[in-house]
Amino acid sequence: MTQPTSVSASATHSKPSPFSPVWSREKLEALFDLPFLDLLWQAQTVHRQHFDGRGVQLSTLLSVKTGGCPEDCGYCPQSAHHSTGLARQSLLSPAEVLEAARRAKDAGASRFCMGGAWRSPRDSDLDAIVTMISGVRDLGLETCATLGMLTPAQAERLQAAGLDYYNHNLDSDREFYGSIIHTRDFQERLDTLDAVRQAGMKVCCGGIVGMGETRAQRAGLIHELTLLEPAPESVPINLLVQVEGTPLYGRDDLDPLEFVRTIACARIALPQSRVRLSAGRESLSDEMQALCFLAGANSIFYGERLLTTDNPDMARDRRLFERLGLYAE
Repeated sequence: MTQPTSVSASATHSKPSPFSPVWSREKLEALFDLPFLDLLWQAQTVHRQHFDGRGVQLSTLLSVKTGGCPEDCGYCPQSAHHSTGLARQSLLSPAEVLEAARRAKDAGASRFCMGGAWRSPRDSDLDAIVTMISGVRDLGLETCATLGMLTPAQAERLQAAGLDYYNHNLDSDREFYGSIIHTRDFQERLDTLDAVRQAGMKVCCGGIVGMGETRAQRAGLIHELTLLEPAPESVPINLLVQVEGTPLYGRDDLDPLEFVRTIACARIALPQSRVRLSAGRESLSDEMQALCFLAGANSIFYGERLLTTDNPDMARDRRLFERLGLYAE
């Protein structure tokens, strides 16, 4: 059998990442257009060059402050601009967060992620967050937070508290970005990511697909991720969860195989990053998730809730791992 032809990277950026080759947007668009089975073959080949093919990292995500966000992101039920019926919740106490972290660890998670619905946290908000981070680390879990935009000083404070990862997604490529968000520009996202890197933390950064973007714009998102210096250690790929009351409610669903293509292209272009199945996994069948793992996904959010949306329950995930011969790393 003739093996599929690889689409090679081309050095078109002046500062290549030490984690991955540099891909032009045109090469990534060509990668997306490969025949489906050829694309999966290439993705699985790259995946096994850098990771154990059966290992999956488990993260649990908790909303520590819910709703009332002043941003107008068109996909988000937590935005104060949208009427979704979501009840606001003030910042949880460190004790409540640590109890949730203990449950996550007992269930098998290795990383605990804390999300707060802020445009940017106040310095006073970080007092409790710092306590949470220290407590979660003391449990032996990796720590991650997503709190909105950070100043360099705030990033340094979180790093000093022991935060391992900071999540700040690009959401989409530059071209499509203005169609879904108007209260924060693309460069502000890059500025926060730069502050996180300068402070010495690892980066968790990905995007959302199924918002009405084109395939070329999905390639553009991955292209932007490859240009981060260095590439993100974790890349969450979210499938839009449509929530009534948000501007993106009622969009046509993305073809599930197109979602798998996105996973495969992220794996090939970001070979040393953890590619995470994130929001929207609850809508995927076991068979579609199996294709995602074949395409190179090797991290999932594990638990019944992702901030404000549903996630597959842990028992279902354990059954799926057993059926596929996967194990939690």
